[in-house]
Amino acid sequence: MRPRVNPALFFLLPALTLIAVFYVVPLALSIYIGFTPLRNWNIAGGYLSQVTLENYERLFHMVMYDPDIGKVVATTVVFTVVTLAVNVLGGLALALTMYLMDLSGRELSLGFRTLWMLPRMTPIAVYSLMWYYFFLPGEEGILNSIAMRLGLIDEPVNWGNDPDLLPYGAWAILVVVNGLVGVSFGMVVFYAALRSIPREQIVAARVDGASTLHLVLYILIPQLRWHITYVTVWQLLSLLTTYAHIFLLVEWGAVDEFWGSNWALYVFNKAFALGESDQGLAAAAATILVLIGAGLGVLALRLMGFGRMMAEPRGEV
Repeated sequence: MRPRVNPALFFLLPALTLIAVFYVVPLALSIYIGFTPLRNWNIAGGYLSQVTLENYERLFHMVMYDPDIGKVVATTVVFTVVTLAVNVLGGLALALTMYLMDLSGRELSLGFRTLWMLPRMTPIAVYSLMWYYFFLPGEEGILNSIAMRLGLIDEPVNWGNDPDLLPYGAWAILVVVNGLVGVSFGMVVFYAALRSIPREQIVAARVDGASTLHLVLYILIPQLRWHITYVTVWQLLSLLTTYAHIFLLVEWGAVDEFWGSNWALYVFNKAFALGESDQGLAAAAATILVLIGAGLGVLALRLMGFGRMMAEPRGEV
């Protein structure tokens, strides 16, 4: 008899093929290139046959002794942690606010919900340009203009480059720009989950005398455990590897070159810098970023009780 093909494998094969071609193979190549002294894309120079740990030794030395790389590492940590909190908690707060207003009969308009989606729907270049003009250091900058009219400052401030404000000015800009993009994602996921909760549970809780605070803490949020875990891990991995908005803000001079750069942008600049590029060092740095991302993702799942949520119900004892 001819062996039967597993139907699940048949349907998963296209997705597995795409993952292998566009994720697994590039990752394997990046790991290998990280052990070679490849520079300036000189593939024909024989560098790919030279396996060495030099790139990892250079990275370790730079992280320990290069103050500029230390700024990049610090920015990566602060940017990831603070923006993740803004994305998850901000999205949850927005979703709960809209849901509670729906329960009270004051349903928000579709236009209000769409407003929060604009950062995600707007092209990256256009969205970054808007914030560039908002934080522009001259009097024509929107923030400077508003602050001067209100009497909060006497002269324009270079928010992302002023030595007196660094590193906090640059960090604040990065968190604001990228935070609003992530907030919309969390809001959509959480709001959809809240709308799926049977209305009878809400009515029963109200009949039993539950206040709005008790309703949120003991009825709504516990049923969002899956969604909070998903949004947290997704946004964590996304923030570790994001650099598009940051790249434009750095290139346009809106933030400091090092206090306004994260590790992903450092990898991109090393690999694709005009003139002297270092693909070996960039690949090693990218490999480290992948390992850190995988470790943090697993840690986040364990801390948020993913294993317990996946376990089969014990049933009645």
